[in-house]
Amino acid sequence: MASVNAFSSSSGLACKKSHESSWRNGGPFFSYNGLRAAETLQSGLNKLETKGFISTSARCGRIKAMASPTTSAPKRETDPKKRIVITGMGLVSVFGSDIDTFYDKLLEGTSGITPIDRFDISEYSVRFAGQIHGFSTTGYVDGKNDRRLDDCWRYCLVAGKKALDDANLGKQVLETMDKTRIGVLVGSGMGGISAFSSGMESLLLKGYKKISPFFIPYSISNMGSALLAIDTGLMGPNYSISTACATANYCFYAAANHIRRGEADIMVAGGVEAPVIPAGVGGFIACRALSQRNDEPQKASRPWDKNRDGFVLGEGAGVLIMESLDHAMKRGANIIAEYLGGAVTCDAHHMTDPRSDGLGVSSCIIKSLKDAGVAPEEVNYVNAHATSTVAGDLYEVNAIKKVFKDTSEIKMNATKSMIGHCLGAAGGLEAIATIQAINTGWLHPTINQYDLEPEVTIDTVPNVKKQHEVNVAISNSFGFGGHNSVVVFGPFKS
Repeated sequence: MASVNAFSSSSGLACKKSHESSWRNGGPFFSYNGLRAAETLQSGLNKLETKGFISTSARCGRIKAMASPTTSAPKRETDPKKRIVITGMGLVSVFGSDIDTFYDKLLEGTSGITPIDRFDISEYSVRFAGQIHGFSTTGYVDGKNDRRLDDCWRYCLVAGKKALDDANLGKQVLETMDKTRIGVLVGSGMGGISAFSSGMESLLLKGYKKISPFFIPYSISNMGSALLAIDTGLMGPNYSISTACATANYCFYAAANHIRRGEADIMVAGGVEAPVIPAGVGGFIACRALSQRNDEPQKASRPWDKNRDGFVLGEGAGVLIMESLDHAMKRGANIIAEYLGGAVTCDAHHMTDPRSDGLGVSSCIIKSLKDAGVAPEEVNYVNAHATSTVAGDLYEVNAIKKVFKDTSEIKMNATKSMIGHCLGAAGGLEAIATIQAINTGWLHPTINQYDLEPEVTIDTVPNVKKQHEVNVAISNSFGFGGHNSVVVFGPFKS
């Protein structure tokens, strides 16, 4: 077990709040406030581990190693007001906007990557993406707004309203509920980039008087949550989080905490992105982040393959309805799965490159399991971040192997191999894939597995779907800036 946020000291340390420690799978977990800890002191921890349980004084002072004949098992939340269940899902994807169709396509191993035809791409060095075709807002966005909105917000409104419908929270039902107790938290890494790009073009070519009055409102990243609330009348917590490709998981984590703190009964949470425009594609080309397999775009996204050469840009939205078990039971909701916990950390290392030691990722996984009350040996499925980048894929695998010493029962797959990397929406779409895996008992394949990296010793479900009863699943998302996020899901058990 990797050591995380741990320290030892022979001198007293002042603190404001009590420390907690517990024993998980033979390794220590700490939570503390007001202290600045060393990044890791593995040797010191090993010495403490040989003496038994590591504990700290409630009033603080110093850390002491104390003998204990027993070890505590992880404890899951039992309070129905604090248990979080999933009662609805909605998406917009390269495979359409129907949950079952989306997952069926994934199970079939279908690639949604195609040549870009939305604008003239002929001079670009990368000419393909997970571009959405045939998208319709009929029944979800009125015609006047539909013509004005950035695609990002169109995707958000459709996915959000579909999720509400899936949870039996349509307009008529919502009118009977306390809407001040229902919040919206749908984030985006880049926001209304199309609206921003168009506004800047007008400014540069025609002058400021020709800028659309919707330039600012439709560019800012909070507008998806705001528009969804305006359309549905939801008056609870409402904002957005923007942590690049980790965005959706951050939103799930924050939304769950609103419910656990009693600030909301229901949260509409997820991520959305619409970057397949000239500025978006050109910007990622400039970052040298994209695969350049223009001759075989459907084989371009190949996580963990030795010949991977970058990620494939994608777009869409993924939204969950997160609800307290108490509230869901009282209204007779159909419970799809349970959100067990989550965590967020920062690499504090580099704008785009992950830490080579994987500490940010491994610590995030460990913290998520602690929040969920789950022991590492209970986890048997990982929906990996796995973007198909040279460095990132292996760093994630090595971090996973640090946390899960025995990976023989774990299966791990990469949704991005088929839909591309949807940035802020990635975690939303992958959460839905994870929940579908829990409910169907089938894992979708990781396609384009031709020559696996030897370090990848975990079953990646190569090229063909596999039947697998999921006990506990984690879904990883990491973003530029060193943002790490992990969420934990499991089948609902009353």
